[in-house]
Amino acid sequence: MKSERKDRTKFFCQECGYESLKWIGHCPDCGKWNTFVEEVLPAHSTQAQAFISYDKPKPIKDIEVQENLRISTNMEEFDRVLGGGLVAGSVILIGGDPGIGKSTLLLQASNNLSQSKDGLVLYVSGEESSSQTKLRAERLRLSSENLYVLSETNLDVILDHISKLNPNAVVIDSIQTMFRSGLSSSPGSITQVRECTAQLMYLAKSKGIIVFIIGHVTKEGNLAGPKVLEHIVDTVLYFEGDEHRLYRVLRTTKNRFGSTNEIGIFEMRSNGLVQVGNPSQVFLSERPVGSPGSVVVATQEGDRPILVEVQALVTGSNFGMPQRRTTGVDYNRVSLLIAVLEKRAGLQVGGCDAFVNVAGGIKVDEPAADLGIIIAIASSFKDIPVEQGVVVLGEVGLSGEVRAVNYAERRIKESEKLGFKKCIVPNGNLKELQKFKGIEIVGVRMIQESIAECLKRG
Repeated sequence: MKSERKDRTKFFCQECGYESLKWIGHCPDCGKWNTFVEEVLPAHSTQAQAFISYDKPKPIKDIEVQENLRISTNMEEFDRVLGGGLVAGSVILIGGDPGIGKSTLLLQASNNLSQSKDGLVLYVSGEESSSQTKLRAERLRLSSENLYVLSETNLDVILDHISKLNPNAVVIDSIQTMFRSGLSSSPGSITQVRECTAQLMYLAKSKGIIVFIIGHVTKEGNLAGPKVLEHIVDTVLYFEGDEHRLYRVLRTTKNRFGSTNEIGIFEMRSNGLVQVGNPSQVFLSERPVGSPGSVVVATQEGDRPILVEVQALVTGSNFGMPQRRTTGVDYNRVSLLIAVLEKRAGLQVGGCDAFVNVAGGIKVDEPAADLGIIIAIASSFKDIPVEQGVVVLGEVGLSGEVRAVNYAERRIKESEKLGFKKCIVPNGNLKELQKFKGIEIVGVRMIQESIAECLKRG
C-alpha cells in the first residue's frame, strides 16, 4: 500500500509549480525556500480524460478563417488590451494585487456583455456569497436580466450549471478557490489549479464559451503557479496600480489574438471603474510649473503614445553610501544612467542621493524614457527648471549618445496635440520625420546637447 501511495504522490512548489518526486527545501526553479507541498495525484488524469477530440484533422487549405468576429465589452480600454475585443472560445486570465479592482472590472464587463444581443453571462464567485455580489452590483449600479450569479467552489457542480444555462461567457472568481471532488488535494494547490484550468479551457474550446479567470498573485506580484496557469490560457492580463491612487493600468503580458504591448487606463471611483480616454492629459494635469527636476517624456504603449511626467530629486548624501530610489522605472537602469551622466556630462551626481519617480503611478520600461531621466536628474542637480513646453524622447547609450527610437512621429503628434512647443528627439529620427507646423523639432546627438537645449540659463 505504501509503494502504491508513493507512486501517486508528488511534491509541488506552491510558488512556481516545479515538480519533484521527493521533498526538497530549496526550489531549483524559482529559488524559494520551504514551498514544496506533497499532493496526491489522481489515478487517471482528468486533464487527459477531458481532451477527447472536439475537432477533426483537416487540410490547412480547407480551413476557413472567420474574420472580424470580435465581441465588444463596450469598454474601449478593455477592448484595446484584448486586441480589439473578445474572441469566442478564448480563456482570459486576470491577475493583480488584492483589492486592486479585478472583480469590479469583470463585473462591469459581464454586465455589458449580458446586455448585448443574445448575451448571457454566468458570474461564479468562490469568495463571496450571491448577496455580497448583489451588493457590489448595486454599488456599481449594474442590473441586467441576462447576468446570472452563482456562489460555488465545486467545479463539477459549476460545469453542470453551465451545461444547463448555456451562457456566452463565464467568469471564475477566483481559480484558487475552485476544486474538483475527484482530487484529494486542497483548493488552491497546484494539482487543483491545473486540473480546474484545464477543464475550463476544454469547456471554452469545445463550446465556444468565453471564460474569464481571476488569479491570485504571489508576494513578488507574479501569478500564483505561473507555469501552470499562463501556459494554458490564451490571454494573460495584469491589473496594476496602487490602492492609494485613483488610476489603474490593465496590461497584457500574453495574447494569442493581439498585441502584448497594449495598456488600458482606468480611474477607480465610488461607482466603479471609469475609462480614461486621454491618459496623457490626466498624468500631466498636476505637473508643477517651473519646478527643477520635472520633465515630460513621450512614451509608447502598444499603438498608443502616452506623455508622462518624470521627476527627479538629487540631494547631498548624509551617509557614506548614496541612496538610490526609483518608482515606476527600473532601478538598475537609473543607476546606469547616473554613471553615464557623471562620466560623459561631467556632473558629479555619483556622491548624491538620487530619487526618480514617474508621476501618476504608471510604470515605464521602454528605452525611450532614458533621455527624460537624464534631463530630470541634471535639472534637479543644477536646480534649473526644464524650459516650459518641452517634451523629450530618446535612448541613451554608454558613450552618452542619444539613439533613435520607434514611433517618433506618433509621439510628436501627441505632444503637439497637447500644446507642447518643442520636442527634443534623437538626431537619427530626423530623416524619417515630416515637418510639423505647431511644434519645433530639435535633433540631438549627445546628452550634453540635450541638457543645454532643455535647461534655462540664469
